[in-house]
Amino acid sequence: MWTVILLIVSNIFMTFAWYGHLKDHRHSPLWAVVLVSWGIAFFEYCFQVPANRMGSLSGFSTAQLKTIQEVITLVVFAVVATYYLGEPLRWNHAVGFALIAAGATFVFRPW
Repeated sequence: MWTVILLIVSNIFMTFAWYGHLKDHRHSPLWAVVLVSWGIAFFEYCFQVPANRMGSLSGFSTAQLKTIQEVITLVVFAVVATYYLGEPLRWNHAVGFALIAAGATFVFRPW
């Protein structure tokens, strides 16, 4: 459970590091945006690394940890894109995300 919570917090930081500047800082110098994004990404790592360590110690494989992280990334991205950036999610986005989530289930199936 803590692994997932830490991954959610980590992805919130990373989504804002990658996309947050697109709302109000489109005309800011690129070097400044990169430095601020690196600063935000530092906090992402402060949550991501412990999440992966805890997840590994609790029995998740690295493939499972990466899959959990990617699904969380899509959910966090969808929320930020819609509510913070004001970009609508269209039906094709929903279908693509659903296919990725469906593919993720194969990683957790005991074959």
